[in-house]
Amino acid sequence: MRISRPGARAGRLATPALLLVPALLFAVACTAEQAPPPAAQAPPPTVELLAARAGCTPKIQIDAKELRQGYCTTSIGTFFITTFATQKGKDDWMDQAPEYSPHLVGNLWTALAPRPVLDKLRQEIGGDLHLMDHRKSPTPAG
Repeated sequence: MRISRPGARAGRLATPALLLVPALLFAVACTAEQAPPPAAQAPPPTVELLAARAGCTPKIQIDAKELRQGYCTTSIGTFFITTFATQKGKDDWMDQAPEYSPHLVGNLWTALAPRPVLDKLRQEIGGDLHLMDHRKSPTPAG
């Protein structure tokens, strides 16, 4: 003789449904759009690429393994662009940068020029404007 408990049938039906919820959550999590891995990021720009964005071909002054530097003169003025092989190289160079001279700072690059030139150059090549402590306190955008 079979004894039927109240709710026993409902429990048997609910079990497959409860198993479905984690499976659906797993499927949604696996198909969600994810940020590209760091390796997929673009390499840092070269002196030539940054200068081209500003509309010039640079005159290369330093072409070394650890850094490259060139300068351009355009309608906005003369500026120097330096690119670095490593973040440590950039940090070491910026530690020696003159405090009175503003810089634009980007990913493994800097640009040096008088402030009016940098304000215009920033519109062409981007970067953060650093007026004093070149490593730690960029000027707020605005």
